[in-house]
Parts: sequence; structure tokens; C-alpha cells
Amino acid sequence: MKKTKYLTIFTIVNLTLILHSTVFAQTAMVNDTISGAITLKQAVEYALRNQPAVRQASIDEQINERDIRIGLSGWLPQLNSSGLYNYYFKGQPQAGSSGANIPSNAGSIRNLSTIGLTASQAIYNADVLLAAKASKYSREYYKENTISSQISVVSDVSKAFFDVLLSQKQLDITNEDITRLQRSLKDATNRYQAGVSDKTDYKQATIALNNSVATRKATEESIKSKTAYLKQIMGVGGNKPIALAYDSTRYEQEAAIDTNQTLDVNNRIEYRLLQSNKALKSLNINYYLYGYLPSVSAVGSYNYAYFAHDFDNLYKNAYPTGYVGLTLNIPIFQGTKRLQNLAKARLQVERADLDIINTTNAINTEYVQALAGYKSNYTSYKLVRENVDLAKDVYKVVSLQYREGVKTYLDVIVAQSDLRTAELNYYNALFQLLASRIDLQKALGTLPVQ
Repeated sequence: MKKTKYLTIFTIVNLTLILHSTVFAQTAMVNDTISGAITLKQAVEYALRNQPAVRQASIDEQINERDIRIGLSGWLPQLNSSGLYNYYFKGQPQAGSSGANIPSNAGSIRNLSTIGLTASQAIYNADVLLAAKASKYSREYYKENTISSQISVVSDVSKAFFDVLLSQKQLDITNEDITRLQRSLKDATNRYQAGVSDKTDYKQATIALNNSVATRKATEESIKSKTAYLKQIMGVGGNKPIALAYDSTRYEQEAAIDTNQTLDVNNRIEYRLLQSNKALKSLNINYYLYGYLPSVSAVGSYNYAYFAHDFDNLYKNAYPTGYVGLTLNIPIFQGTKRLQNLAKARLQVERADLDIINTTNAINTEYVQALAGYKSNYTSYKLVRENVDLAKDVYKVVSLQYREGVKTYLDVIVAQSDLRTAELNYYNALFQLLASRIDLQKALGTLPVQ
């Protein structure tokens, strides 16, 4: 009754824990949603939690941890149990032939059975020693690999986020342009009907309006495409809607960065990955270099042997045997295999050094290009920002003068085009500056992933 009671309690507790963990996991999945207009920070945080590449890197890190434990398990005692049963239809077992100590008075034996337990403990072994030394560097490598995936996601999501915002602002500008053109078309039509101007004005207004409507349609479709890409790299399901929040003041404040920072290649995750990879390869040199050392293990065994002529009497008497000792394995000659592996390991380290040199040069080039791009975009941004207010003032004056008959409609079209171009150039410059800032941070190795 007590066993049944305890078993019932144990079952209930286990079911409770399983249900609790399941509900918690489902709740976490439900809560990890996006609603309303999201900021860039929210988009990046969501991507770091849900982007498949980041999750795969995290799983790779966990797999490596299991590999480390598998390798280190060789330091733990190894226990094995074995048993056998033989029926001798001709002759009988000889003493020691089956690891059994057959008594001299056993008589005619037809049935033999043994049950035993063997144990071994590695004292020195090159394989487990390598696993112990490599664990530190492999953990660093896979941790850095996860960080590398996170950096790529932050960079890609940020740029895609800005790309969608840029297209949305372009759509807003086009809608404002269409509103102005509709008003101009109405004015031109009224002036033509009043005999003040010929039909050329309202035809030109119609052409400009049609062009803007076509541009609006193209921009709307472009937003759908760019939003789909943003959702993809964020890890958002295809059917989930997404809306972006725009804060021009904040983006303008965050666009500036200190261009006097010096490049330190140690901050780049690519460089650190190569360093960890080289450290892992360097361990192989010592592994093969000291491969001639013997492997030593402590061993022990304890067995029970059973003998009988008839099977019914087989397990009536047991004859135990046991021993403890040391095993020594000395590699004398392996057909130059160890020497060839040693030479190969040294070449792999030499190749890793060349990878580091090549990557260092590439990082320097990337930094120079990113810095040049940022400075160029920053200058463009500072200049075109003033053009928007100037273009608005010009358009207001020209539009008023056109209504009073001072300016021609061609002047109005030019002013409208200048205003639209100035607004587009401003947003282009702002978002290009933000994108180039990300490139510069990535080149410096300072792009935050948290």
C-alpha cells in the first residue's frame, strides 16, 4: 500500500511539473508577439529572440557543450558488465579458456556460464587530455560564433528597418506631391476655362499628376516587398502584420558618431573567431607531438563462473575470480602516421596565421571604406537638410505668383519638383547616414547586440 501511495504521489508531481512547463512554454511563445508600431530597438530585440540563424548558433553552442562533456567523460570510471552461457556438445571447457577458474574436481562439464563486472580508470590518455584542454577554446569559439550571428542580425535588421521607413517617407512625400498637383491641376483648369491661360498648363499638370500616381503605386508595392524582407530577417511569421514607428528627432540625434575612434582588430568578432580557431589547431600539434607517450589505465574485474553437467545444476555453485591492475599501451611504430599528422597540424596552424593576416587587412580596408562612407553621407545630410525649408518657401512664393499671373505654370512645376526632390534627398541622406553609421560601428567592432 505504501509503495502504491508513493508511486501515485510521484506520478501526480511529475504530471504537474510537465503541465506547468508546457503551459509556461506556450505562454512565453504567445507573449513573444509584436503589436502596434514597433521601434528599431523592439525590432532588433525580437529578431535576437526569434531569428533562426541566431537560434541555430545558440543550439550549436549547446551541441558543443555536449561534445565537451562526451570528450571529458573519458576521465570518469568506465564500468561494463558481461555474461555468457555455453553448452559443450563435444569436449569440455579448458581452465582459463573462458576466463573461468574450473575446479579440478568438476568432472564432465557440458554447461558453462559466467557473469562479470569490469572497471577501468584512465590515468593518462592523450585523447581525453586533448578534450580537457580544448574545452576552453571550443566554448570561446562557439560563444563568439553566436555573437557573430547576433551582430549580423542587428546590422541586417537595422538596415532593413531604415529601408522600409525610407520607402514610407517617400510614399508620404509622393502623397503630398499628389495633393499639390491636384490643386495645381484645378487652378490650371480654372484659368484655362476663364481664358487666362491656354490648355498647355492643365495638360502639363495632368502629366505630372499621372507620373506621381504611378510613382505612388510603385512605392506602395516596394514597401510590401521590403516589409516582407524585414519580417523574414526578424523571424516574424508571414501572416503577421507589422508596423514601424518613426521618430525623426531621435534618429537625427543618434546619427552622429565619433569619427576619431581608432580601429582595434581585437574588437572584431571575425578576428577573435580566427584566434580561437588557431588555438584549437595549435592543440593538435601538442597532441601529435606527445603521442608517443604511453596511455595508462587502472583496471579491475570480478567474475562469477558456473559449471555443471546438467543445466538444472548449473547455478548451484559459484566460483568467483577477481583482480586489479594497470594497463600500459606504448605506441612504438605506426608507419609514420603520427609524424604525418604532426606535419599536417603544423601546416593547419600556418594556414590559420595567414587567415588572420588576410582578415586583418580586410578589416582595415572595411574600416577605411565605412569611415569614408559615413563622412560623405554626413556632409550630404548636413547640406540637404537646409534645402527642404528653402524649397518650401520657394514653392509657396511661386505658387502665389502663378495665381496672380506673375509666374508661368512651368515655374510652378519646377518649384514642385524642387520641393519633392529636396524632401526625398533629405530622407535619403538621413537613412543613408544611419545605415553608414551601422557599417562604421560594425567595422569598429562596437555595434551593440544587447
